[in-house]
Amino acid sequence: MRHRLLLAACAALVTMASTVSASQLSGEYLEARTCNVYIGPCFANGEMNLDGKEAIMAWKVDRGSWEGVSLDGLGAALVVAAENTLGNDGVFPMKAGATKSIVLVDERASETQRDALVRFVKASAKQLTQHVVGVIPVPFELENDHLAGRGLFSAGKIARIETREVRDSDCVCSNEILYYLPLAKVDNFSPAFSTTNSYQGKHLDSRWQMQGQANAFLATFRH
Repeated sequence: MRHRLLLAACAALVTMASTVSASQLSGEYLEARTCNVYIGPCFANGEMNLDGKEAIMAWKVDRGSWEGVSLDGLGAALVVAAENTLGNDGVFPMKAGATKSIVLVDERASETQRDALVRFVKASAKQLTQHVVGVIPVPFELENDHLAGRGLFSAGKIARIETREVRDSDCVCSNEILYYLPLAKVDNFSPAFSTTNSYQGKHLDSRWQMQGQANAFLATFRH
């Protein structure tokens, strides 16, 4: 009897380990908003509910799988437009109101991988994926240099982010702080200055082409 119980316990542990490993993946993350994230509080208050209603969030999987589907080297992005400013200062999460979003998936992904990427994005940004209006395969590129603050995300002609480090000369009031947190659960995040933040797709009610704001985050993720 004891032997059987031991075997059953071992089998349960193996099953649990398999379930956990089936959804473990890690990689790079890049985000850009249409408002500053590293800014003086007075300037941030001036932008609130006027700017920052749109965002691009991109994930590039280095290695791992989601729900048993290998996603090594593939990526996906979420482009979201909201009724109000998207933001969380770590104390008072804002109410984004109604949102509309699209998911951009790596065109190299198989149909099974594409579906897994969409499920991963929805799990990573639950509050911003309540109304997904399109899933679009794109040529996907994402590279981060965390030490230099340089990030590049490209989804063909639809979306693009380019960043550099935040410099002293970027400061407006010398009272800049990290006012907002990233919109997704990530690790090792740091603010960056975007030289390009662009969405030119057709599925949302807005498009934007912005330059020259401390409105981006470089990060890593692990799920």
